[in-house]
Amino acid sequence: MSTAQLFAACVAIWGSTWLAITFQLGRVPAEASVFYRFLLASLLIFGWNALRRAPIRLPRRQHGWIALQGALMFSASYLCVYYAEEHVVSGLVAVGYSASPLLAMLGMRAFFGTPMTRPVIAGSVLGIAGISLVYWPELAHFKRGADAALGTIFTAIAVVISSMGSLAAHRNHQHDYPLWPSMAWGMLYGSLLSLGVALARGQPLAFETTAPYVLSLLYLSILGSIVTFAAYLTVMKRVGAARAGYIGVMTPVVALVISAFFEGFRWHALTFAGIAVTVLGNVVILRSRR
Repeated sequence: MSTAQLFAACVAIWGSTWLAITFQLGRVPAEASVFYRFLLASLLIFGWNALRRAPIRLPRRQHGWIALQGALMFSASYLCVYYAEEHVVSGLVAVGYSASPLLAMLGMRAFFGTPMTRPVIAGSVLGIAGISLVYWPELAHFKRGADAALGTIFTAIAVVISSMGSLAAHRNHQHDYPLWPSMAWGMLYGSLLSLGVALARGQPLAFETTAPYVLSLLYLSILGSIVTFAAYLTVMKRVGAARAGYIGVMTPVVALVISAFFEGFRWHALTFAGIAVTVLGNVVILRSRR
């Protein structure tokens, strides 16, 4: 597939996964749902590689870094996303997640010495300002309840952890870790961490056999995990982390449109202004030199 096709696939699928996650909430604890999601995705990748007789083993020295990537990218960040969606609508969580490319660029500067030019700094400020505009109606409800505040806190934690996961993935890419084995093992490690969190919190490993839960689980495991992460990591390899991060800007737009249809999210003037400012900030970043 071309880079444009992979880019479009990530935006379309990830933009809809925020709503699919809402069908996972309810009687099944979030920790169990994340465990099922990435365990199934991992097993499917292992099975697919076995059918193709493709190598899946990795040197022992690589497993530590892959486990770190899996813990951050396929467990901790998603646990916080599930927690956040228990308190705020999915579209707002997706908008908050659009800040992750900006944080990742700051991390690239701190850990890999990637230079940050003035356009990058300006674009980061515009991105944060845009996200604040979109979130402003939710922030206005803080005095009336703790749900919006708690959802925002979990969203912020998820964004930071996700950015750290991107840095780990960048490091592994620099050391030529193979894509499919890294994803299979990383998702396995991430699922096991989610299982450990569930057991530590005394959460039951419940499972719903209803059509909404099972279908959303399949959608999130196959399309929302295997296809999108493979596509995203491929795009990042082809065009670099900065340009691949633009996926994080377009995804919330799709998520907000879907949220308006299915969750009753009302678009305000600040919503349009915030998205415009955020997109402008990322355009400034992407037009700057790598």
